[in-house]
Amino acid sequence: MFTRFKTEGFNGYSVNWSPFFENKLAVAGSSNYGLVGNGRLYLLGMAPEGVVMERIYDTQDGLFDVAWSEVNENQLVTSSGDGSIKLWDATLADYPIQQWQEHQREVFSVEWNLVSKDVFASGSWDHTVKIWNPQSPRALQMYTEHTHCVYSTSWSPYNPTLLVSGSGDQTVKLWDIKSPRSARTIFAHNNEVLSVDFNKYNQDMIVTGSVDKTVKVWDLRNTSREMLCLPGHEFAVRKVKCSPHKPNIIASGGYDMSVRFWDINAPPGQNLMNVHDGHTEFVLGIDWNLYVPGRIATCAWDENVHIWDVPPTLAQR
Repeated sequence: MFTRFKTEGFNGYSVNWSPFFENKLAVAGSSNYGLVGNGRLYLLGMAPEGVVMERIYDTQDGLFDVAWSEVNENQLVTSSGDGSIKLWDATLADYPIQQWQEHQREVFSVEWNLVSKDVFASGSWDHTVKIWNPQSPRALQMYTEHTHCVYSTSWSPYNPTLLVSGSGDQTVKLWDIKSPRSARTIFAHNNEVLSVDFNKYNQDMIVTGSVDKTVKVWDLRNTSREMLCLPGHEFAVRKVKCSPHKPNIIASGGYDMSVRFWDINAPPGQNLMNVHDGHTEFVLGIDWNLYVPGRIATCAWDENVHIWDVPPTLAQR
């Protein structure tokens, strides 16, 4: 299965499958590559005839990330170039039901807590990580230890208070939101860290992607050096995403316009399993479908969303 959807006039930044429905996904896009102009949130459905656009929401500034609520099947949050975070309800036609305007710069990441489900995190170019509850008019917490843009955040799928963030200061920080300070700092790459993700099957494993063109796998019990370094991308790695169905499979996308699939259990040097090179611009968004093993969605600056099933040999590993 392979299908595509055109985000006409808007460059794709983020794609997120619904945690409630196997056939629904959201895409966040920006006009003019997010440099200036409007944003658009697409709510899409999978139908026998292909991808169907169920609803769109236009915003005054570009959208950089989107995350479905883990509590309410109709709600999702977006982050924007104007520093705002918006909460949307898919049953309503026009406007967000809540908006927060506390970040001072672009908000590049929003990530819903997978365990407690009542909070989400944001990461911003103002160097901060903030914790939010949809019912609260202000952020619950703010962390200010990063010294450069925060590009990515990821919650532990096991511990409701554990969060990691990746930054342009080349570090990954581990936070326990019960504490006002970071629990650990990992000097992860020799360049900006653009993406972080927790392994869904191993509470001590995270994956990072960087401008240094590498994907790295880390054991949080010993962060003096990475468990595994995966070179192969020709330019910066913009997104890493661990499979929700296979503990050893990682997808990554980057500025070389490719989506790459890695098997971390393969012999050294044989970790790269598959390359999808159908995009013709930077790949910024990747998400695995939670209900259909091996199904993945990607979005890119080429104004295309691709949805396909990875090769069976990869899905069966």
